[in-house]
Amino acid sequence: PLLDDAVKWTESRLVREVRNEVTKWAGINQRFRKGSRKRKRRRKEEMTFGELLPDQLVLLLEFLLEMKSLSSQTLQTLQKQYCLREQDAEVRHRWCELVIKHKHTMAYGDLINFLKQDQAMGVYLYGELMVNEDARQQQLAHKCFTMLEEEMDPSLLKVVAEMLF
Repeated sequence: PLLDDAVKWTESRLVREVRNEVTKWAGINQRFRKGSRKRKRRRKEEMTFGELLPDQLVLLLEFLLEMKSLSSQTLQTLQKQYCLREQDAEVRHRWCELVIKHKHTMAYGDLINFLKQDQAMGVYLYGELMVNEDARQQQLAHKCFTMLEEEMDPSLLKVVAEMLF
């Protein structure tokens, strides 16, 4: 029973830390969207973020995925802050979901790399690329598929081909 309480406390503390980070990112996004003249000064004051564990990063990105829109500047800052390109596959997958959802073209290279390196986890992302009905994203999905189809596992090949064609 004592251990259960300790685990609950730790989980709630870790989740609370993530929620605090989400609040900071929402504020930053709002300022980037408004184009505040005081942005530079405020950014220096409020751009202090806590260190997050990989599971916390996944949770942070999940919360950010629930937001209606994130500016390109917010996404760039987020990537730099947490070095999302260098994180584990779970974190990079959520990062790619954000890239697709917000059509963050500057990070399409990250998406291509993920589809190359983590083909099994990338299946869902092919679906997201096609569902958005964005011509550029659909073209990217077709390009990646064409580039990787010879090295894809046959079952993955079939699933992705059905999504694309």
